Amino acid sequence: MKSFQVPSSYHSPLISAVKNKRRAEDKMKKDFSPTLLDFGPLHIYLARHFGFCYGVENAIDIAFRIVDENPDKNIFLLSEMIHNPQVNTDLKNRGVRFLQNTHGEQLIPFEKLGAEDIVITPAFGTSLEIESLLNAKGIRTENYNTTCPFVEKVWNRSGQLSDKKFTVIIHGKPGHEETRATFSHASSGGPAMVIRDMEEAVLLSQFINQEKSPAEFFEYFKDRYSEGFNPKKDLERIGVVNQTTMLASDTQEIADFLKQVVRDVSEKRNENANDRFADTRDTLCYATNDNQSAVTGMLSTPADFAIVVGGYNSSNTSHLVELCELTLPTYFVEGPEKLISKKEILHFDLHMHEEKLKTGWLPVKTPIRILITSGASCPDAVVESVINKLCSLFGELKLQE
Repeated sequence: MKSFQVPSSYHSPLISAVKNKRRAEDKMKKDFSPTLLDFGPLHIYLARHFGFCYGVENAIDIAFRIVDENPDKNIFLLSEMIHNPQVNTDLKNRGVRFLQNTHGEQLIPFEKLGAEDIVITPAFGTSLEIESLLNAKGIRTENYNTTCPFVEKVWNRSGQLSDKKFTVIIHGKPGHEETRATFSHASSGGPAMVIRDMEEAVLLSQFINQEKSPAEFFEYFKDRYSEGFNPKKDLERIGVVNQTTMLASDTQEIADFLKQVVRDVSEKRNENANDRFADTRDTLCYATNDNQSAVTGMLSTPADFAIVVGGYNSSNTSHLVELCELTLPTYFVEGPEKLISKKEILHFDLHMHEEKLKTGWLPVKTPIRILITSGASCPDAVVESVINKLCSLFGELKLQE
């Protein structure tokens, strides 16, 4: 793959050495077991895959290069570059200003922009409506686009589905920047809608079977379907794509379920099911798959708890937390400062959407066994700093040979 210029402050000599060794030993990426870092009384197991993915490195490379090459220009980001507080803070410290927050709420009015200003599209992409608005002001968004190539792949696949008269079903979080962008692109070519999870897929099946009325569809999926959507007609032929940071297994489960629903309806009508459901397995992001598979492999190792490092508003990171929580106590932290002491840790509760102070989090035993992974937007340097903080809680620990 292409190599990128990423600030050295995001790199970690320790993590780089571990990843390079694993790549050399497992070139086909078939071994998802974790790597043991033995510090004597502390055993840390690093997931096989974690940290910056291709799309994140691509976005960071482009964004920092734009800043370096345009010292006298006003530079704006449509929203957060990626969902990592350190990277976004670094860009702000370089003078980059954010036009919107992650929910699409305006921070700086578009009216204040001029044709000479630079507006960077974040890794999540943006809607066609915003692109059109900026282009009308003379701002050429294509010159400063950091959209992840795998997100664009989903957009392209959605366009192909629309061309073949399929309705695009997007599995994603309705308020997420990427989902909003994907919906915009998909709905520009034909009918499209967003579903959140398997529960909503089951509900959607009732509309496919015409067991529920169009009025109920419009009420439940309000603001999540394209203009002019006709549930009776537009659910006849469908294809499923996803927000690339969702659980790949969930997307596939939803696609398989809806395919069977369509197949059952087709059999009742003596129709060919292959003409009504599109195969979209090729839209699943490789990095999302690898990181999630690595967590599954890591969880087969007995441990006292897991630590997941990353931004609290990071979708891909939150799914890694969810996977870990199924097996053992899990602490979701942004950085080493959250590991306050041997007695206290400040961690993010996904379900309550708030940080919580946990006391007595470190068991009194030797060795303590900890699983660690991070999201695709988290710098390796932050993971190393968490490891260093853990070691400091036990005094001067050295990595065993």
